[in-house]
Amino acid sequence: MRKVILITGRTIDQGKNLENKMSDEYLDAVARCEMNESLLSEIGATEGDTVRVKTEFGDVVVRAAKDDGLPDGLVFIPMGPWANAVVDTDTGGVGTPGFKGVEATVERTDAPVLPLKELIASYKEA
Repeated sequence: MRKVILITGRTIDQGKNLENKMSDEYLDAVARCEMNESLLSEIGATEGDTVRVKTEFGDVVVRAAKDDGLPDGLVFIPMGPWANAVVDTDTGGVGTPGFKGVEATVERTDAPVLPLKELIASYKEA
C-alpha cells in the first residue's frame, strides 16, 4: 500500500462516452487509475491489473493505467462514478465535490472492478 495524492478530471475518452454510460467503452474510460511506471512497479502492479484506491471518503477498485506524465506519488482517476466513490461529497456550498488533492492510498488487488450498476448499488449500502 502506498500513500498518494489523488486528482480527478475530465478526459476526452470520458467525454466521448457520456451518452453511453452502460457501455464497456465508458467503463474502460473512467474505471481506471493512472500513475507513472515507477509507482506501478512499487505497488507490484502492471498496466491492466486491478488496484484499490482508498480515501477517508471510501474505496474503489479500478484498472491500473500507466501515465509517465504524472509525477511520483500523484494518481489520476477520470471523473465519473468510480472517482465519486473516493472524493468528499461535501460541496462546500458550491455544488461540486473536491476533485483535487485528495489524500489516498493505492495498492494492487485481485478484486474485480464493479460494473456501473453494482457500483451505484454499493453507494446505497454505505
